[in-house]
Amino acid sequence: MAKRTAVIDIGSNSVRMVVYEKTSRFAFHLLHEAKSKVRISENAYKNSGNLQEIPMQRTYDALEDFLHIAASFQVRKILCVATSALRDAPNKNQFLEKVRTHLKLNIRVIDGSQEAYYGAIACANLLWEQSNALSIDIGGGSTEFAIINGKNISNTISIELGTVRLKELFFDKEKMKEAVAYIDKKLEVLDALDTSTLIGIGGTFRAIATAMIEIQKYPLDKIHGFESSRVDFEKFLYSVLKADEPKLKKLGIKSDRFDVIKPGVLILERVLNKMKITKIVSSGVGVREGVYLADLLRNSNDRLPTNYNTSVRYLLDSYMSEHTYANQLSTLCKKLFDLTHEHLGISSAYRYELAIAAKLSFIGNSVHFYSNNKHSFYIIQNALEYGFTHSQIVLIATLAKYAKFKHPSNSHINEYSILLPDNSTMESLSYLLSLSIALLSHRPMHIDFDVNFSDGKLYIESKKTLYLSKEALERLNTLSKLQVKF
Repeated sequence: MAKRTAVIDIGSNSVRMVVYEKTSRFAFHLLHEAKSKVRISENAYKNSGNLQEIPMQRTYDALEDFLHIAASFQVRKILCVATSALRDAPNKNQFLEKVRTHLKLNIRVIDGSQEAYYGAIACANLLWEQSNALSIDIGGGSTEFAIINGKNISNTISIELGTVRLKELFFDKEKMKEAVAYIDKKLEVLDALDTSTLIGIGGTFRAIATAMIEIQKYPLDKIHGFESSRVDFEKFLYSVLKADEPKLKKLGIKSDRFDVIKPGVLILERVLNKMKITKIVSSGVGVREGVYLADLLRNSNDRLPTNYNTSVRYLLDSYMSEHTYANQLSTLCKKLFDLTHEHLGISSAYRYELAIAAKLSFIGNSVHFYSNNKHSFYIIQNALEYGFTHSQIVLIATLAKYAKFKHPSNSHINEYSILLPDNSTMESLSYLLSLSIALLSHRPMHIDFDVNFSDGKLYIESKKTLYLSKEALERLNTLSKLQVKF
């Protein structure tokens, strides 16, 4: 696969391009993103689905500029897909041929089931593992659904239910009752599905999540993985449906969404009215990531390897030069955790986050040695994107921030309190990571000491003096439940 790949998604409302760069076999990161609200489907639904000249020309012009951007990044492969607006248009070949002839770009028009599948495999690989969750991708012309169980995708469904379609057919004519009846009829295809988790994909969901994060003063500015209860989510939906434009602005809705946000919100409200959803998860990934992953993982059944995290690998590839030390630190942290977590009263679930924090705690060195911890925290908090809940991200970033120094400060704990475990757990995890760093102060080629635990004491045994380790241990904050003996 080319090291740099561009993916273009021509939707009914917007055309978007992302440029991804591989850092190793399955590790990648977003290098660039471009978007244009071309609304290729404008006035199409009033004209039997036929695309109109002006929207087609806007889309053509945007694609031409996208290709210039891709060339500037020396992209070697371009994957371009089109969804509902082109899929439904009787005159689509007119546009496809013009783009193929003049821009030398082949557009693949995908059917609704394939669109639903792409969004779902993006979530299955790049969110944390979900069990019997329903993904929903509200577009301008259609809405896609799929059931996600681990990395298995089923029940891929596409229905003619989109924000621009509803706007032109009902909202512009103020036919709200007819809109509700139309939506409910289309949603009958979901009758056989039973799930309690809804995963939201696409622009409507991103707009809602962005606004809720701002209104709630949520401590992590990250859409991907943002969770909401049904109560809070429905309350916000009702606020949007009742709002005029000034109120929409106060709610945090961007002006370029004013005319299509209510149709999208009404679709969501009717889905929630129909199903027993208790948890809503916002996805920052969708069709574009799914198209990229299908290409990247074409020999792996569209699945990342078990126990592999592409974000962790990308951070190690990009920011960590001392991989041996990072692996030693992670190994030692896991050993100390296994020996002491029951005594310390820490849930075994935190072993994974501690191990990841150990691997990533020194990535800030690549920015500036003397402020390593600050930069490690910032990089992890922002770039540890895929496969982790927000609580996991904040915990890993916090452990890295305070590694080698002291327990997390009260101000930090208060700022992120809704995402962090209790103080006792935080202190214990922080101490185990700092202790591991202290014990490896002499940077051995291989771990050259044994660790045993008995009666609340950790015994460190080695044929070497471990002078630097002992000195580093004296500088650590103590943990009352645990003593270390050489």
